[in-house]
Amino acid sequence: MNDEAIKNEVKVCMFDQYGTVVDMQGGLTQIATPFLKAKGWKGDPNAFVTWWRRTHFENSMIDALLHRQHTPYREIGHRSVAHVMDRAGIDYTMDEVRTLVGEIEKLKPFPEVPEALARLQTKYQLVVLSNGDPDMLETAKAHHQIPFDRVISVAEANSFKPHVATYTKAAEIMALRPDQILFVANHAFDCIGAKSAGMRSAFIDRRSRPFGITPHQPDILVPSMKDLADAIV
Repeated sequence: MNDEAIKNEVKVCMFDQYGTVVDMQGGLTQIATPFLKAKGWKGDPNAFVTWWRRTHFENSMIDALLHRQHTPYREIGHRSVAHVMDRAGIDYTMDEVRTLVGEIEKLKPFPEVPEALARLQTKYQLVVLSNGDPDMLETAKAHHQIPFDRVISVAEANSFKPHVATYTKAAEIMALRPDQILFVANHAFDCIGAKSAGMRSAFIDRRSRPFGITPHQPDILVPSMKDLADAIV
């Protein structure tokens, strides 16, 4: 897929929010550092956040595969943070767990994102498709301050990404064919899910890591959101 085809055929740029638009790793590490210090934990706060996020991802994938009633993102977060603190031997209260997870709503964008998205918005509608709960995504608007045209929670599809239902439901809500949507993510799993559902995909390779062997390769691979805007505006 070349950039010209995307320019001519894509109507919507659809974004993952946590880790693609907002700096989840950096923001949560900043919050966790004084918390962990006050607890007397001597480990690396960045590693703690990585454990937290990996545990959350594992738990959300289990929830999607169980295919029962969709569990809210916030509840998955509470379970995950509590589990990581148990593993790390940190004493905590559930109020402390809820406070840490609540910080996700306050995360700020990566530095280049607001300007890049403003450029993209001159040509495309900008939409979020996030694993976050609807109320979390609503609260986040005041903190990231990016005027998205639409914010969609996977709660509307009753499953977490990368379940195919999340992408097909988002395309249905936007009244577009999947191939008229460019899905943008910093996570390979999200690009793979979107591509397998018929969307086009752009991988924001912030960490210079290989995408991996999969038939669902991204249409665009760039190191930052600025580079994406440079390529398709």
